[in-house]
Amino acid sequence: MPGKIALEEHFNLPEFSNELPQYVNPEMMREIARRLLDLGEERLAEMDAAGIDYSLLSLTAPGIQGETDPQRAVTRARQANDELADLVAANPNRYGGFAALPMQDPAAAATELERCVNELGFHGAMLNGFTNINDANTGWYYDHERYLPFWERAEALGVPLYLHPRDPLPGNQGIYEGHPELFGAVWTFTVETATHTLRLMTSGLFDRFPKLTIILGHLGETLPFNIWRIDHRASKMGDLIKYRKPLTHYLNNNFYVTTSGNFHTQTLNATMAEMGSDRVLYSSDYPYESMREASDWFDNAAISDNDRIKIGRTNARRLFTNLPEQLGKQT
Repeated sequence: MPGKIALEEHFNLPEFSNELPQYVNPEMMREIARRLLDLGEERLAEMDAAGIDYSLLSLTAPGIQGETDPQRAVTRARQANDELADLVAANPNRYGGFAALPMQDPAAAATELERCVNELGFHGAMLNGFTNINDANTGWYYDHERYLPFWERAEALGVPLYLHPRDPLPGNQGIYEGHPELFGAVWTFTVETATHTLRLMTSGLFDRFPKLTIILGHLGETLPFNIWRIDHRASKMGDLIKYRKPLTHYLNNNFYVTTSGNFHTQTLNATMAEMGSDRVLYSSDYPYESMREASDWFDNAAISDNDRIKIGRTNARRLFTNLPEQLGKQT
């Protein structure tokens, strides 16, 4: 299928290159690190071969979220966003941007998001999981009340925030002791991001800001399949409940999910059965995954052509109103 729009496509800058995780296959990680730095002919050729017209680029994890010094995080986020804006400006018909935000300082993050949307033309922001503050063992999740002014600004701007995984804090890794093979995209990313999402839902965030939009990758980090049971049992928690509507309501009204790194037709169909095809968006998760593998699967998946077109491009056009005019209009 030509004309696809991909939303979880990562890049890196040389100054962040030594912060990539090292527990995966070293040879594979070296190749990924090299591809993260390329936004030229090689990546564009991969996009062409996969039928991807447009990629929304985001600074790879942990990015700014891993910076422990709040003041330095503010400076680094602005620098990273300015560099991404230059990269997008060099090829505006193929690339767009998600902002990197210094969530160490919620007021500064809100200001930077507004700058990136209104001045740099970005389409929203990528939040690479919780944010470290002062040391690597301290993490802040975005359901904390200190982030309410940030969420208020995000809702007012009307742009989505993509909640991307990162590994759990060192102090929360005991259950994985002796099993490093479970880290990253294998399992810890899913557990961490699904839990963070449930914290947002159960905090009452979407009651305060009902127009907020969050994007989750990997077909929703298992939440579309587990949300009924979570909702069913959570509803019996009595006075512990701080939210007003069923959790399924928030999933189906405040969230989109992407196909990034989850190229399985049964899983896609289960996600559409729970959330509807209007809430699913295309992504590959390049360069951690192959654009061509993602495309070969999606283009031939046993779904209707109508759903394929919606997921591949028209849902993105509806969600992101400032995409280049010619995108997603192929027949």
